[in-house]
Amino acid sequence: MRLVDTHCHLDLEAFDEDRAQVLARARASGVERILVVGFAPERWESALRLAQSEPDVAVAVGLHPTEAARYNDEVEAGIREAAMSPSVCAIGEIGLDYHWMTAPAEVQRRAFLRQIALAREMDLPFIVHQRDAAEDTLDALQEAGPPHRGVMHCFTGDLTYAERCLAMGMYLGIGGAVTFRKATDLHEVVRSVPLDRLVLETDAPYMTPSPHRGKRNEPSYLRFIVERVAELRDTSVEEVAEATTANAARLFNLDIDGRAA
Repeated sequence: MRLVDTHCHLDLEAFDEDRAQVLARARASGVERILVVGFAPERWESALRLAQSEPDVAVAVGLHPTEAARYNDEVEAGIREAAMSPSVCAIGEIGLDYHWMTAPAEVQRRAFLRQIALAREMDLPFIVHQRDAAEDTLDALQEAGPPHRGVMHCFTGDLTYAERCLAMGMYLGIGGAVTFRKATDLHEVVRSVPLDRLVLETDAPYMTPSPHRGKRNEPSYLRFIVERVAELRDTSVEEVAEATTANAARLFNLDIDGRAA
């Protein structure tokens, strides 16, 4: 079984004590490629350092919506410069977050749209974070001019919302929430949408799947997500693994060995 974890934060301090062991467990479980998402300038640096020492780590760089108040021409230039690294395969995570609301909605939207434009300029896909901002996120994506090349990270919406995202060209990032018993809307989405539009992610150290919910997440737990997706779709784990790995390679321009093409 070959898997790609398309979204995690393995550079965070949560892994400082045992990062090498976490990586070893991921590889032993079939995770061949890990996309570490740097969501602020200090995180771009740590993610790129990790990729320099670990050839199966790829990187995304961007400014998270909770950091949107920091966005300016200098930050944008920093993203552009970081994205020129051969380890970088996406811009992200970017989007809108109305749960924490650390910046006004219009400030978040402006940073979101500028980073979508930057992703297009650099011919890179982008990773969307949205929390409590579903309609405004779709509205911004529409303003930016679909079809898009990107993924809705940590997707937990219903089937109608999924279909609207897919219609704009987006992939759906399926993570630990799919293993939660009460996530019935997400279960319907996973059963219903085309398999070639799903990618898998852990968001480690966050969003830990069952049966480890409440503990630190890690990329090796991707196996619980692929197993649940296979169960919901009434198909084999091997089929889901093969399809979602191919999807990740196509979306993020990764070759068969998981290295940047």
